[in-house]
Amino acid sequence: MSASAVARPFAVVTGASRGLGLTISRYLAGEGYDLLLTARGAETLERSAGDLRIYGGAIEVEPGDVTDPEHRRTLRDRVAVHGALSLLVNNASELGPSPLPPLAQIPLPELERVYRVNVVAPVALVQELLPFLERAHGEIVNISSDAAIGGYAGWGGYGASKAALDLVTRTLAHELADRGIGAVSVDPGDLRTSMHQAAFPGEDISDRPLPDVTLPFWAWLLHQDPRAVSGHRFQAQAERWELPA
Repeated sequence: MSASAVARPFAVVTGASRGLGLTISRYLAGEGYDLLLTARGAETLERSAGDLRIYGGAIEVEPGDVTDPEHRRTLRDRVAVHGALSLLVNNASELGPSPLPPLAQIPLPELERVYRVNVVAPVALVQELLPFLERAHGEIVNISSDAAIGGYAGWGGYGASKAALDLVTRTLAHELADRGIGAVSVDPGDLRTSMHQAAFPGEDISDRPLPDVTLPFWAWLLHQDPRAVSGHRFQAQAERWELPA
């Protein structure tokens, strides 16, 4: 990671209470980061944060919904205490209805919710936290999906939102380069998580790997200069991590 204005690098991770968000948070804690973690479930979030405190860093929690402007302002105020932000991981995601409906039948209020969580909230958090990212020459990591490019039946709402997030990421990479901020999107691949289970209700998804399978990728990415990889889209489980242009 880039040099930070604080003694220890500081990161914000959304959707951090379980699954991939918790895996990333655990990796960062082990690498010496101080963390501000957010997710909707307060009890699960606090329990997960407690497990991370064994690494010795400051682990703060702020339960809430990233679509709530007041919650985002609270996150901004808590980041301001640190003065600089080395890393923003926009991991919180909304799948949409379960079972997954055809795109032509998805209820529009639920589609709007998918976009508010998966596209609008990451942009809004960048807007709130931009001064602190600039101070640290930090990095934005947006969690994407293979559904963004797959056109899979039933995944249209979710996939379209992640495709939009990919474009958001590339645009931010171009627009923020002069401010020393990097932005990448990461497709973590199929994982054994509660969200993936919701996409396949009643089915056995035990053949999917646990989120820890992505750790080699995070160990590589988060030791790169954010500006050198900015604008790229990565696949955390692929033999070649970078998706060809």
